[in-house]
Amino acid sequence: MKSTKFVKKCTGINSAGAFEKPCPNNEMETNSSVRQERGRGDVRHSSHVIREVGSAAHSLRSQKKQKMAQFEEVSQKSKLHPKPEGLTLQYGTAGFRTHAKHLDHIMFRMGLLATLRSKKTKSTIGVMVTASHNPEEDNGVKLIDPMGEMVTVVWEGYATQLANAEQDSLLKELKDIIEKEGIDMSEPASVYIGKDTRPSSASLSQAVLDGVSSLGGKTHDYGLVTTPQLHYMVCCCNTHGSYGSPTTEGYYQKLSQAFLQLTQNVPNRTDDQKRLLVDGANGIGALKMREMEPFLRSELQVVLSNDGSSGKLNHMCGADYVKVQQKAPQGMNMGVGERCCSFDGDADRIVYYYTDSKGCFHLLDGDKIATLISTYLKELLTQAGLNLQIAVVQTAYANGSSTRYLEDVMKVAVCCTKTGVKHLHHAAQEYDIGVYFEANGHGTVLFSKAAQKQIQELVKDSNTNDEKKHAVKLLESTVNLINQTVGDAISDMLVIEAVLAIRGMSVQDWDAIYTDLPNRQLKVTVSDRRVIDTTDAERKAVTPEGLQDTIDSLVKKYKNARSFVRPSGTEDVVRVYAEADTHESADSLAHEVSLAVYRLAGGVGDKPKPLH
Repeated sequence: MKSTKFVKKCTGINSAGAFEKPCPNNEMETNSSVRQERGRGDVRHSSHVIREVGSAAHSLRSQKKQKMAQFEEVSQKSKLHPKPEGLTLQYGTAGFRTHAKHLDHIMFRMGLLATLRSKKTKSTIGVMVTASHNPEEDNGVKLIDPMGEMVTVVWEGYATQLANAEQDSLLKELKDIIEKEGIDMSEPASVYIGKDTRPSSASLSQAVLDGVSSLGGKTHDYGLVTTPQLHYMVCCCNTHGSYGSPTTEGYYQKLSQAFLQLTQNVPNRTDDQKRLLVDGANGIGALKMREMEPFLRSELQVVLSNDGSSGKLNHMCGADYVKVQQKAPQGMNMGVGERCCSFDGDADRIVYYYTDSKGCFHLLDGDKIATLISTYLKELLTQAGLNLQIAVVQTAYANGSSTRYLEDVMKVAVCCTKTGVKHLHHAAQEYDIGVYFEANGHGTVLFSKAAQKQIQELVKDSNTNDEKKHAVKLLESTVNLINQTVGDAISDMLVIEAVLAIRGMSVQDWDAIYTDLPNRQLKVTVSDRRVIDTTDAERKAVTPEGLQDTIDSLVKKYKNARSFVRPSGTEDVVRVYAEADTHESADSLAHEVSLAVYRLAGGVGDKPKPLH
């Protein structure tokens, strides 16, 4: 033991194992032997460092080789998906959308971009091949972010940048994005892909798959799904199943279970009350509605028209056709007063309608849907004694009657934001419960985490009285029934059907909540749409000078009137909206405002003509 201690002392190793200055005593070891030992230690340390540096350098070389190989594969595969020279497209709220023959290169490149987005976010990203309510010969693509929301504005810019890069500068643009975002290319990537029923969708989704694989990403091809279903799948995956199971069956089970829980306590529902006529727009929504029917166990008896078996996608049918034409779709046999609804081509929009005994057509659009759902939720919150703030988010296009009803009668907060789903969705996130629907029928309800927690806690609270317990259980099922990721025609339809059943309302009762003010939308062609600048959620024109003053003075001539103008996002056109107490007044106001736009904002072509 002594000799060991002595050696330790003389070699200068302390109890913590660190080197100390060697002791001058050389009985056991001379100074030279100490120097030799330390020298050997230095050599060992140096060779260890050299090995580490060499290993790091080898790893870097290996990564570089891998990256070069990846870019080489991108270069080779992109030649199979060449960009037509001179073609430029813009990624907007609806993604890319144009004639299908122009989209092959876009799809390949969106596969590349989705892979980069996945590596950047370390999450699964979605790519949906669809052109929604556009004609069948068109197609398009949308990227879906990790929580099932739309891709961020910055990445919309990257999408446009990548899509419009000429063939020889594609790799440069790709590397620019990687550098700007600091993307680690060794990260794995996961991309979910879905498509609608258009004839072009199969080959275009294959181009997306090619893009993902050329950067080494992994894919899950869901094949034919609605747009909202793919948003749901992406959210389920990235929340590790807490939002639901990322399969179509998981989607049907979650929604149908919530719907059945909501309707099970409604007494004496007749078959007539359970019957709903659905126009599937000859699209993917019809296909998925058929798949879902068995899960609903006859609690909703769907009579499906335009199911895709014979008609053309979106041709004289679908939500957009019904909304714009203000008439029933072809191919639907409506009885007097029967409750009917239409999906759009990718099933992310819905509108309701019926005809009365005089043959008049009545449309219940996004404003009416938002009003029905928000008033139902407000009543449940009151019954449950929950102090949660609920708000309805609208755009300038929301009918003035709906705004007045919500604010003055129901005392529900109303927030107005710029046109476009991404603006509405973002604004709705600011509230405990945010309800948003565009007039075209695209919308959903968002519940904050805090709101969902309060609802869950009250459900579990054994001291809650029966009335509160009943109300909060309805709230819990409603949360489960709503697809919070995006507007979803199937989910929204089930919510509406459940609310009507619970409140014992017919479609006529719902329609009578308030009467829409007559309105008219027109457009004026101008030499440059950028001359129009707006503020106050697009309700006021800042430029050109004098235009807003002119609009204000014209509005004063009519009763219950308002009007606004805004530039189109895609073409040199200014959109004009006017509403007033009668159809004649609304038309007249719209025409007069159109003339003011033509005169002050550089109108081109013929002057706007009177509507009558």
